[in-house]
Parts: sequence; C-alpha cells; structure tokens
Amino acid sequence: MSAGVLFQEALRTLRRLALPEEAERDLVAALEATRREALQLLWAAAAEAGLARDAIARRGTALLFSYAAGNLADDLIDGDCDYLTPAVRLAPGAQYLLQNLFVATAADAVAPEALARCGRELALAAAQQQVEVRTTEWTAERYRTVGEAIAGRQWGAYLALMTAGTAWEARAARLGACAGIAGHVAEDARSRDPRFWSMSEAERAAVRAWALEAARELVGCGMRCLETLGRALESELSSSENG
Repeated sequence: MSAGVLFQEALRTLRRLALPEEAERDLVAALEATRREALQLLWAAAAEAGLARDAIARRGTALLFSYAAGNLADDLIDGDCDYLTPAVRLAPGAQYLLQNLFVATAADAVAPEALARCGRELALAAAQQQVEVRTTEWTAERYRTVGEAIAGRQWGAYLALMTAGTAWEARAARLGACAGIAGHVAEDARSRDPRFWSMSEAERAAVRAWALEAARELVGCGMRCLETLGRALESELSSSENG
C-alpha cells in the first residue's frame, strides 16, 4: 500500500509543476520502471519511529524521486532502459529532472541539515558507481568497498532522512547500511550477478560472512520491521551456496 501511495503522491507533485507533456511522460515512465516496493521498508521504519502519515508520505516521495534517478542511471549503464527511446537522448534529462525533484521535495519535508547529510552520503555512494563500471575482475575487497557504498551508504542515507528528528535518527545510518549490505549480497547471489559469482569460492564465502554480520546486526535492533528483514536475510545468506 505504501508504494502505491508514494507513486500517486509523486504523480500529484509532477502535475502541480505543470511540466511539459513530454517531460512528465518520461518521468512517469521512469517512475513506473522503478521497483517501488523496496521503499516500503522505509515507510514501515518511519511509522515505527513515530512519524505522522503525511510526513512519511512527503519524505518517501522525495526518496522515490532519488531512487528512480538511481534506477534510471543503473538501467542506462546496463543497457536496460527500454522505456525511454532513444535512451541516450531522453534518459539523461529525465535523470536530471528526478534528481532536482528529490532536492526540492526533500527540502520541504526535512530540516536543511538532514537534507545536507543525505546529499553527502548519496554523493559518496554514487562515487563508487564510477569504480564499479570500470571493474573487470572482482575480489572480496573490491566487492565490499563498492557494495558498502552503492548499497550501504545509499540505504543508510535513506533511512536517516526518513527518521530525521526522531529518536531513531542517530542509529538510522548504520541500520540502513546493514539492511542495504545484506540485501545487496543476497540479491546478487540470488540473481547470479557476475560481480558476485565471478569471485572464487573463498571470496564469495568472505562476502557472505560480511553480509551475514550486517543481517545479524538488524536482529535485536529494537525496530520490528528491521528485525524481520534481518532474520529473513540471515536465513537466506546462511543457506548452502548453490553453484
């Protein structure tokens, strides 16, 4: 339900801006291509932290714009942007629009210092994308360095923004990073991603151990939605590796 609420709120935001029809159409396509369900964890965490529904919706909508911008960048890199044609002409402008919508929407939803921290963390996360695209041989050390940024820092920044001003804000960056790291490794293993499966068995074991440590940190953290996620990821990561 929360994913749908955020999508509808994003559409209302676009329509209030009265963008050119072409721009709105491209942004809607990019939003529709984004796996919005991943943001449900952030909604649940903000609710547990005690935020009102309206505040959660405003913050979540801002993060949906950011998440869609990142997803669009990934799709461009991987050659998967089949929803904007020609992608090389349409996608960069759409990504730029989404990034600015994130800033504008978040600025109306959180204190300036919270937005500044989130922006810095997301910039540091995005920087490692430039390392990833140049990597031709993966090692456990390189995998952890990149994964800690593109997954850990990203989700740490998101959870910190969603819980800004609550008692959970101080712990949010670390807990979000744990969720991002554990989920990143589990997804790579599940989807047979080459950056994980091209490593040796020993290196994969080291990466799994790193992700398991992150998952176990969520268990017992005191926030139900994160504990549930931690247990699920711990179970998945602990299962025997299938060649």
